[in-house]
Amino acid sequence: MFSLEQLVSFVAVAEELHYGRAAERLSMTQPPLSRRIQLLERELGVELFDRTHRTVRLTPAGRVFLAEARKILRSSQEATLYVRRAKRGEVGVVTLGFTATAAYSYLERVLAAATAEVPGVDLVLREMTTSAQVEELLADGLDLGMIRPPVIGGDIVTLPLWREPLLAALPSAHPLARRKKNPEIRDFDGERFIMYSPSEGRYFHDLLVAVFRAARVLPSYTQYPSQVHTVLVLVKADLGVALVPAAAAALRFEGVVLRPVDGIDGRPVELELMWRRGNDNPALGALLTAIGKLARRGRQSLVD
Repeated sequence: MFSLEQLVSFVAVAEELHYGRAAERLSMTQPPLSRRIQLLERELGVELFDRTHRTVRLTPAGRVFLAEARKILRSSQEATLYVRRAKRGEVGVVTLGFTATAAYSYLERVLAAATAEVPGVDLVLREMTTSAQVEELLADGLDLGMIRPPVIGGDIVTLPLWREPLLAALPSAHPLARRKKNPEIRDFDGERFIMYSPSEGRYFHDLLVAVFRAARVLPSYTQYPSQVHTVLVLVKADLGVALVPAAAAALRFEGVVLRPVDGIDGRPVELELMWRRGNDNPALGALLTAIGKLARRGRQSLVD
């Protein structure tokens, strides 16, 4: 089998059509260059050059092989550059998990940051619940996860990404939707309310229980779906009112009015990024740098 060294020598002679100039170009003497070409011809079983005392010309087989040799050398150079870029994390593949609500708004920001900062990194996206993401991360099925806290695990590292308020989701004909001022948290006391599932929708379930307990409010729970979009469907069907993350506004459900709620402190809905300590994917580090910049800008906007 021929070597890259032989191909480089052949291309130099083919382009110079002169052994002396080709040897000078390669910073070597002519005899070893001649031996390389002879060995290459022997391995290929064809003559690549017509040689006379005065001229060197490519044979028909030599012209065909020159095009192929250039392709091989170009591919070799590209492979070398690619693997060096991969080592620096400039290219590669990262598998990113995300919750359904994260897809409504923040996922788009992450994708934009990745495209701008590390365009050579391909993202494989997987929509999953927080618990499923944790399982996949620990089993090396994910590199990154966009999850709802808290997540406990000795090998798991988390980074706060974003916080957002809760909004009241109201049927458009509901009295709270028709009045001018925003609803207050105490307006939900005794109100038919669509609550999140304590198992599949545990994060939002526990969050709302804490919000209502702090306000000394007890709604009348009617349904227990797990996903925000299902909650909005049930609100539209007038099965009750609900509280949803502000990102749900991106869903634009006709017949559902979203309103800020007075009496709920700050932005209680949290989104975090998680990864496993010791993950040796070089592209992960580069992507984390890009998302870290995005997260810092987000936290600064909360301060401002």
